[in-house]
Amino acid sequence: MASQDRYRIVLLSTYAIGLHSIENLLPSPLPWLRLGIANIISLITLLLYGFKPAITVTLIRIIVSSIISGTFLGPAFILSFSAGLLSTSVMGILAQLLPNLLSPIGISIIGAFCHNITQLLLAYFIFIHNIEVILILSPIIILLGTITGALNGLITNIIFNNLKKSLKRVKM
Repeated sequence: MASQDRYRIVLLSTYAIGLHSIENLLPSPLPWLRLGIANIISLITLLLYGFKPAITVTLIRIIVSSIISGTFLGPAFILSFSAGLLSTSVMGILAQLLPNLLSPIGISIIGAFCHNITQLLLAYFIFIHNIEVILILSPIIILLGTITGALNGLITNIIFNNLKKSLKRVKM
C-alpha cells in the first residue's frame, strides 16, 4: 500500500471517528437508536477507493471509537464490529457487482438493513435469548434503519457527486 493511500485511510478514519463522536453527543430518543452518520465516510471511501480501504476505515472507526467510549470488547463492541464488518462487506459486493444498478442511496439502505439484521440476530443468540423481544423490536429497528440508511445514502450521494466534479476540475 502506497503512503498516499495510508494517509487517505488515516484521514478518512479520523473523519469517521469524529462523526461517530459527534453523533454520540446528540440526544437519542431511544438508547439503541443511532443515525449512523459515520457510515457516510465508509460509503464514500468504498465509492472512491474500493472495498479494502472502506473495510479498513470501518474497522478502525469501530475499534478506536469503542476504545474512546470504553466499550471495547463489550457487548456493544461485539454487535457494532460484527454488523459493521458484514454491512460494509455487503455494500462492497453490491458496489462491485451492480455499479450501474444501485445508487449510493440503495447501497446505503441495504447496508443499513444488513447492519440491523446482524445486530438483531447476534443480540438474540448471544445476549437476549427471547424471541418475543426481537420480534417486537425488529420492525421498529428495520424501519428506522431504512430511514437513516436512506438519509445517509442521500448525503453520501451529494458529497460523492461534488467530489467527482471537483476531481474533474483538478484534472483539467
